[in-house]
Amino acid sequence: MENCNMEQCTEWVRSVGEYLAHEGVDMAIRVAIAAALFAVGVLLIRVLSAALEKVIAKSKRLDGIISRFIVSVVSKFAWAMLIIMVLKQVGIDVTPLVAGLGVTGFIVGFACQESLANLAAGVMIALNHPFKVGDFIQAGGQEGVVKELNMMATIIATGDNKQIVLPNKVVWGSPIVNFSANPTRRVDMVFGIAYGSSIAKAKEIVAATLAEMPEVLKDPQPTIEVKSLDDSAVTLTVRPWVAKENYWPVYFAANQKIKEAFDRGGIEIPFPQLDVHQR
Repeated sequence: MENCNMEQCTEWVRSVGEYLAHEGVDMAIRVAIAAALFAVGVLLIRVLSAALEKVIAKSKRLDGIISRFIVSVVSKFAWAMLIIMVLKQVGIDVTPLVAGLGVTGFIVGFACQESLANLAAGVMIALNHPFKVGDFIQAGGQEGVVKELNMMATIIATGDNKQIVLPNKVVWGSPIVNFSANPTRRVDMVFGIAYGSSIAKAKEIVAATLAEMPEVLKDPQPTIEVKSLDDSAVTLTVRPWVAKENYWPVYFAANQKIKEAFDRGGIEIPFPQLDVHQR
């Protein structure tokens, strides 16, 4: 038994020795070439990523979000190609690996359709710039200030400080209203005055009140016109222009100041009423 074991060990050592004698040098050369290929590949990937970042930075169409995404995708693809080349160099058959990755990629892609749709919408948002962080927007049935924007979702904070995470597919698939896109905004207000009050006097009071508010822009001038003749009142539409950051302060202040000015000027703001005539 011991002789048999000794003979087997001797045979195994002889086989290993013959393999190393015939294949060892070739294997060593392939491993050395693979190591050199890997080192050069790592250096090239770093250089490629840095160069790509510089090229994208010069483009005004691409912001930081999509540029980082593009660099990340290119870098990961380059790493995958490098690993396949290194494995092939040392003699490993990568054909089953590549085929398996293709099938796996198809399955993952099918299972992650929603995520891919959000990713595609994120790319469109980054390319078209409908809004940026800090803008007040309305999208997907929600409105608020954009706090964060990434490739998958848009995060907004509502006026009562609730955080809402909107998938980019929902944002891009709905009308997007950006209240912060332009430097000025128009404040729309309506006031009802009694039929017995003077329309001309009411318009003068509104104009004088708005003129005393420094936040109201002189150009363009505020619009003060009769909007409609309703059942209980003559309705005036009042539309001053303000800087976008002054929209709500002017809206609230103008409503109060005009009401107080009407009281001082004897302009009546009537309650809804109905006259009934008995025959």
